[in-house]
Amino acid sequence: MNSEWYLAPCANPDQAAAELAQQHQSVLTKPPGSLGVLEEIAIRFAAWQGVAQPQCENILLRVFAGDHGVCKHGVSAFPQQVTAQMIHNFIHGGAAISVLARRVKADFAVVNAGTVEPIDDAPSLHNAQLANGTADFTEQAAMTPEVLAAALDLGRQQVSSADLFVGGEMGIGNTTAASAIYCALLDISPESAVGPGTGVDDDGLERKNQAIYRALAFHANKLNNATDVLQRIGGLEIASLVGAYIASAQAGVPVLVDGFISTAAALVADEINPGVREWLLFAHESAEPAHTEALKHLHAQPLLNLGMRLGEGSGAGVAVPLIQTALALHAEMATFVDAGVSEKAS
Repeated sequence: MNSEWYLAPCANPDQAAAELAQQHQSVLTKPPGSLGVLEEIAIRFAAWQGVAQPQCENILLRVFAGDHGVCKHGVSAFPQQVTAQMIHNFIHGGAAISVLARRVKADFAVVNAGTVEPIDDAPSLHNAQLANGTADFTEQAAMTPEVLAAALDLGRQQVSSADLFVGGEMGIGNTTAASAIYCALLDISPESAVGPGTGVDDDGLERKNQAIYRALAFHANKLNNATDVLQRIGGLEIASLVGAYIASAQAGVPVLVDGFISTAAALVADEINPGVREWLLFAHESAEPAHTEALKHLHAQPLLNLGMRLGEGSGAGVAVPLIQTALALHAEMATFVDAGVSEKAS
């Protein structure tokens, strides 16, 4: 690729601010550590924002969409036109992530990286259409290097100043692409990576397995790094997420990673630019197989485990109020001195 902006260093979290937040936690009217992960969230946001009293009100939420050529092999329970239909549902407020975006008052938009069916322009839709979906990666690269570069840059273009970036995705067939990425980067078998996705039956699962086996065999000796993996067996929306994650980390904007597909993008982003990992918070553990392995690989402790596997950024949308609660407790609880409460005897 001509541009290598994605290799530039990421911002450094402010450890002095984290220490101040830790000290503040130690004098709040509670036993030390008694709020568990909620305390850790507040301290991490302090480091990310460089202040002892962080906030999470300005939320940037983008859903990236794209179609997949591998769908010709019957890997999904839904027809490919559902991608375009769901984009309409997103922008008209009827999808799960649309509801969640309203609840947290997010700056919400859908980014069409490339669907098979054309989509008319509409408010809250960035209609990029880089390609008419990816190619069938069982017989050729999913994207050309030029399209991959454009998809990465499309993600970068969505990043602006915010307290938190949330990325969602939509694309019939994208659990197959994500599973292929997991296989390539985690060195696991398709049987270990492939799950029901949109709800395929046993025959559908086998078709997904076989498609991934063919893809890995076809691209053998060409998957030399994460960029190769993304170009050859990834997706337009996954690549856009990768670009958004890297650009967020470079800009010092924390990222809340959603589930199975978003974590595939996080895996790639971490491999391309290891500084990204410091800026990632993981929303939930998906019901899709292999997500647990990916979280372990990234040394990530997800905030929630609700058996979700919808995608769209929905798990992250559910987790945002938890983050806001953690920061409210950090900012609004009284200290022992303020409340006139005796501290633990030394």
